[in-house]
Amino acid sequence: MLAHSPPFPLIIDHDYESRDRDLAAEDEEGTMLALRHRDRVARVNLRLTVTSLQKLITALDDEFPVLEYLYIAPPAKHNALLTLPRMFRAPQLRLLILSFFSTPIGSPLLVTAVNLATLALRFLQPSTYPHPNNLLRPLSLLPNLETLEIGFCSPVPRREIGWQLPILNHVTFPNLHWFSYWGVSAYLEALLPHMTAPLLERFRVHFFNQLCFSVPHLLQFMVTMENFRFRSVRLLFYHEAVAMFVDVGTGIENFFMQVLCGHLDWQVSSMAQIFNTLGPLFSAVTELNLDYRAHSSSSQVHNQVDCTLWRKLFRSFRHVRTFRVHHGLVGEVSHLLQLDGESPPELFPDLEELICPHGGVNDKTFAAFIHDREAAGHPPKLIREPSPTDPEHYYFYSSTRRYTIHPDPVPRR
Repeated sequence: MLAHSPPFPLIIDHDYESRDRDLAAEDEEGTMLALRHRDRVARVNLRLTVTSLQKLITALDDEFPVLEYLYIAPPAKHNALLTLPRMFRAPQLRLLILSFFSTPIGSPLLVTAVNLATLALRFLQPSTYPHPNNLLRPLSLLPNLETLEIGFCSPVPRREIGWQLPILNHVTFPNLHWFSYWGVSAYLEALLPHMTAPLLERFRVHFFNQLCFSVPHLLQFMVTMENFRFRSVRLLFYHEAVAMFVDVGTGIENFFMQVLCGHLDWQVSSMAQIFNTLGPLFSAVTELNLDYRAHSSSSQVHNQVDCTLWRKLFRSFRHVRTFRVHHGLVGEVSHLLQLDGESPPELFPDLEELICPHGGVNDKTFAAFIHDREAAGHPPKLIREPSPTDPEHYYFYSSTRRYTIHPDPVPRR
């Protein structure tokens, strides 16, 4: 039928990502036949099992002159390692999304796909952390890139990566608006001094769990961005990670950071270290929101955070006027604000509104803090709301799946 049909563009679309079964024999045969018409294939979307993908990918070993869209991903739980054919070319490619592939950075595909606007390389194996030179060099050939995502499957000790050679390349992305990174902080720190993205609007960073964070190059990269003048910050502490959402006051998430660690004390420690470096970025922030989900897997020891860590974290927010606190963190915050019976003057000196959940009629949780600020001539207004969290649901991608964080039940008054 294809041999005698009009030469219309072909679209190949198989999305079995949520199903753990191979492509049916007749569908596989039809797809292989369509891929033989290389001069007509305009769009390929293959989200199938590894077995099915391995068969179909072999049919890409040639030039596809009109292909503009290529999305290949197995179900994440298979944790496969796929490879693009050596002779695969697609000079008109505009979107390329690959999951669980060996690093295709050296593939001739990227050398010829100079019109590429979206490049997402997701769930790369740790052993494929390329030397920054080997990543930046081919990216420098993509001047039309608007969206870039680089993500690795899991952390790997720095000593095993071998980035000792000098980094010789510097890349300017004149059209890049979205950049997403998932991996160890050391690798991002190696990349950022050699990247410039003057039009960047949205930046997402996912770090794996580490004991120590040092991100000076992240600060240097972001201070040059005209679009990164923050007004509002939301911190979400939940059972798998801590996440930070930042916007410039328009309601759009401009900067997102997530650290994958499961205990509240580790989460606060991680963010305190990061904010200790990134603090200058948040000098104009006027609204801070603390959201929380129960850490059911944490012991009581891990759910009790040293006040010095909280104070180190909050010192970056000297000009906050509105502070919202989730009911799960009221105890931590109230204790912090009355450390040793006194209100630390360096914490939130410009605070005007403290918003926390409803309590009992005689709830005096923040009474001492309010009294101290009144005596100092800067009394904040205490506002009680049924639930200070907004939005109530969060959506994340882990290294294995997409998942939803639902709101905790609001305690009864």
